[in-house]
Amino acid sequence: MELSAIQPLARKISENIAKVIVGCSDSIDLMLAAVIAGGHVLLEDVPGTGKTMLAKSLSRSISAEMRRIQFTPDLLPSDVTGMNIFDQKNGEFVFREGPVFTNILLSDEINRATPRTQSALLECMEERQVTTDGVTRALPPLFFVVATQNPVEIQGTFPLPEAQLDRFLLQLKLGYPEKEGALAIIERFIADSPLEHLEPVATADDLLDARAAFTAVHVSNAVREYIVALVEATRASADVTLGVSPRGMLALLRVSQALAAISGRDYVLPDDIKRLAEPVFGHRVILRGGYGSKAAKVSELIGQILRTTPAPTEEPDEK
Repeated sequence: MELSAIQPLARKISENIAKVIVGCSDSIDLMLAAVIAGGHVLLEDVPGTGKTMLAKSLSRSISAEMRRIQFTPDLLPSDVTGMNIFDQKNGEFVFREGPVFTNILLSDEINRATPRTQSALLECMEERQVTTDGVTRALPPLFFVVATQNPVEIQGTFPLPEAQLDRFLLQLKLGYPEKEGALAIIERFIADSPLEHLEPVATADDLLDARAAFTAVHVSNAVREYIVALVEATRASADVTLGVSPRGMLALLRVSQALAAISGRDYVLPDDIKRLAEPVFGHRVILRGGYGSKAAKVSELIGQILRTTPAPTEEPDEK
């Protein structure tokens, strides 16, 4: 696939998702950038804002297998990855694949599972493989995780550890719709659910081709230095216990290339970095005072870092 073909592909998928999801064009674009960049997405918002609906709309827009796991406290790691079962007829153990062996995995309410079960996804998300009883099995090449969680519930939930949060490329929030958007939702769903009639407009191979092409997007030395400066600023802040890791730095680099590609450019702008800083950094920065719900303070900190870190001013076509 040519680099120039990524934008029409992304637009086609985005417009298809927009037949179901109202007023979330920015989140849709960022999710598509994450898919093309080969990362995973954590959707964190209050119940009923359309997190699961967005994930399902994405999966139905792509002709690829999708499976869903409803995370609960009694879910076991083997319920996620699969397990060996003894076949009495043949007298041998046979591996039964878990739901992770799919192209798109919807991990619904991921923070309701115990840490032991949550950790079953660590190897899957980072290395795209599953190791069971000493045998390693590769996951499908497209493997993409969309996880949802509710930030306001406490009872019956287990906060994701920092190591697991770092596996997510982006953390997105949909938010409540404006009045016009709410009226559009009523109009769209009053007779029937448009999700039921959504047809695929792309294939898994299309997205794999896009993954192979997007790395050709140029990142100037000035933009590279800007990325490093932002990352170092998160570590230098007196309010931060845990700053952005090298994995987070590379995540910002890769998703900025993907975002530029779906925007129809073959170069990354400083504005791409600014747009992506909070979705990439927000779940990776841990403030002093313990692990808690401090999304507003983290957002304020990242905003301050963006304001105080000089952005490059070179011409966009400088390569």
